[in-house]
Amino acid sequence: MNLKTIAAHLKMTQPAVSQQIKILNECGIIQVETIGRERYCKIVAEKLIPAFLWLEQYQIQWTSRIDSFEKYLSELKSNTKKKKNE
Repeated sequence: MNLKTIAAHLKMTQPAVSQQIKILNECGIIQVETIGRERYCKIVAEKLIPAFLWLEQYQIQWTSRIDSFEKYLSELKSNTKKKKNE
């Protein structure tokens, strides 16, 4: 995808997109190829694997916490209904 397309899709200015692309390129997450006057970006997905694995551990943790919170809210709601019916 070229930078103009990315900027239009994200509703950002091209200089703002270029700045972010520069950082991602330096990190090795994307590769930038210049063809004529256009710069095209290609994602290097394997570079995202360590970040994915790091985030995955927190996803498991937060899923458990959210499930626990949902259970608490259901019990709270149930107790509130019981008190209204008394």
